[in-house]
Amino acid sequence: MRETFIFLLILVMLASSCMIVAKPASGATLVGDSWASKASMHVARGGLGVVAVNDKIYAIGGAISSGLYPPDILGGFVGTNEQYDIATNTWTSKSPMPTPRDYFAIAACQNKIYCIGGAVGNNIDKITHFSSYIRSGVNEVYDTASDQWETKTPMPVSGMRLHANVINDKIFVMGVGLTFVYDTATDSWINKTAMPFSPPTSSASSPSSVAIGNKIIVTGEFSTGILSSEEKVLVYDTETDRWSQGKSGPMIVRDGAVGATSGMAALKRIYVLGLSDEFPPTSANQVYDSKADNWATAKAMPTLRMDFAVTVANDILYAIGGYYISDAILGRVVPTSANEQYTPIGYGSPDPSYVSPVESIPPDTVVFSPANQTYNASSVSLVFTVDKQVNWTGYSLDGKENVTISGNITLTALSNGLHNVTVYANDTFGSMGASETISFTVTAPESSETITPEPTSSSEPFPTVQVAVASAASVAVAGAGFLVYFRKRKRQAFTG
Repeated sequence: MRETFIFLLILVMLASSCMIVAKPASGATLVGDSWASKASMHVARGGLGVVAVNDKIYAIGGAISSGLYPPDILGGFVGTNEQYDIATNTWTSKSPMPTPRDYFAIAACQNKIYCIGGAVGNNIDKITHFSSYIRSGVNEVYDTASDQWETKTPMPVSGMRLHANVINDKIFVMGVGLTFVYDTATDSWINKTAMPFSPPTSSASSPSSVAIGNKIIVTGEFSTGILSSEEKVLVYDTETDRWSQGKSGPMIVRDGAVGATSGMAALKRIYVLGLSDEFPPTSANQVYDSKADNWATAKAMPTLRMDFAVTVANDILYAIGGYYISDAILGRVVPTSANEQYTPIGYGSPDPSYVSPVESIPPDTVVFSPANQTYNASSVSLVFTVDKQVNWTGYSLDGKENVTISGNITLTALSNGLHNVTVYANDTFGSMGASETISFTVTAPESSETITPEPTSSSEPFPTVQVAVASAASVAVAGAGFLVYFRKRKRQAFTG
């Protein structure tokens, strides 16, 4: 028991440390709506992809060319893969992406990073000497645990300037004129409805997107007429495969990226970073509130750049790489290795509507008794455990109405034959969970005794394992339930 107590105490301390979000590893207090320069990448590049996995940021691919924009029209594609450790503010080189490219879609799912499509080369016309991109649908996945790459089924069409979002372990890849869904479990693709608007043909800028719940918010410059355009907001419902519109932004933001805060440590907002629609351009940071459907302005990014990438970790934005504008008049750019951290508006004050991953997960109920077997008694103990604090439990026997209980009980006066039982639990956040339905058979003689599994007594309350949530002051566990819970599953930590 002493060893178990020490082990649980360590877990409590670790869980408590994970809930501190108001300060970075250095201990400095973060101030909302502010920028800070962080350690630069080893390799400067534009058109790269970045994504956060378990408090690490991965910067992959891009191009290292410089000159007249776009400089990669003459090549310079790389597969460079660098990992940024947020806690130590350091970069580490990792296994490079097999297919060097830029302007591809990138998304993280179950600790793996999917890099899809992009520009992989150039064609030069022998007569006009004009250069054009060679687009690809290649789908390569990086395992962050093993530092290995694997090739998956390519996207059905080739494309570049793509963006991707993960919803329910499915990757939604979007670009101008295309929307595809990649199922990571079956390694297969499904064609979906493309966005209803396109950017002006004279603009090289492309829209960006973020996932909010089961919807994907797309924003960027879209045509409204022959010579007119605006910063539109398009909303894609992943459940109905339908598009709708939000309120257009006050100013067009070009050649940038977007990041969304979850509400965990700051208000839920979408930050649209890029270049202002003016000449010479300046850095822009427009803020969209998808719930209120309105816009605001925030502090602009310090480095004037384009074709950079943005990711969010613990409600902090990181703008990485891109092309620094060295001469706006002539349109000359050079790749940059800049890594700038943005602390969003109201950081340190969680959004009132925020629901943590722990809160949104229904209680996990495991039934120990009865088991899927035959009992020679008309009374059988109902013994179960729940993985978090709950405010109601009940059971349904043979499909009948739920019976409220406060702990383990004995099912009595069971008739001979087949029975089934399901245990339900409702947590303090209103999420209902159900156990597996257990089927068992009773073949009782005229006189029988209750079958009670050891070592749990039917008179004891059911063991409960509480998991850490943002509002919890401590973690209370019962030994038996604790061990069963951590043998059964490990929940993926929330990463923003």
